Amino acid sequence: MSKQPKASPSFAALVQAYFAEYLTQQRALSAQTIAAYRDGFVLFLGFAESRLGKSPVTMALADITPELIMAFLDHLERQRHNSVRSRNARLAALRSFLKFAAHRDVASLQVIERALGVPVKRFERPMFGYLSREEMLAVIDTQDGTWIGQRDHVMFLLLYNTGARVSEITGVKVGEVVLDDGAACVHLHGKGRKQRSVPLWRSTVKAVRAWLRLNPQFEMASPLLPNRNGHAMTRTNVAL
Repeated sequence: MSKQPKASPSFAALVQAYFAEYLTQQRALSAQTIAAYRDGFVLFLGFAESRLGKSPVTMALADITPELIMAFLDHLERQRHNSVRSRNARLAALRSFLKFAAHRDVASLQVIERALGVPVKRFERPMFGYLSREEMLAVIDTQDGTWIGQRDHVMFLLLYNTGARVSEITGVKVGEVVLDDGAACVHLHGKGRKQRSVPLWRSTVKAVRAWLRLNPQFEMASPLLPNRNGHAMTRTNVAL
């Protein structure tokens, strides 16, 4: 007797395999990257549900047309006011999933090929402005003497000293700052689990030491720059 052809996996099964197996086990991407892909998918599925009138569990690969993707990207820019860079990042997440699906559902190759034809959007990279050293020091030295003011003073010093991303600085723990004379540095954890150590200036070391004396309750695993609740600061905390 001839074998029955193997049924194509459902859209829901493909999404689950993509996040549970491919990104975490085969690609071994960082938790931050997976979270970004997940957030993009949540936005896309919510948009697709409202536009197609289908819940995510009833969707099929055939529903992911170039027209749907373009409408979603336009929605990100017009309704959610995303930048072109963010728009392209969401598209990159969708393209990654479609390329994965092409290996799991050969019968849908033509559909996937059409969807992959949606291009990224070109944009002009703006020239970055910058503060002079005197202007930067004026910003750093502006503090009101409060606990939050002293914390922000240390944060600005670390940002200026290291050139690190905001997320890298807010993620620093007390035990990751070395204040020994001649070997002072901070250990940073960047995107993609990249790690590096950056030397600290004497002025930065002095400020961090004063900050730790002000907070003797800090432990080695405590965030160096916590919010009012003692947790690591978020980007929103920094923006405010």
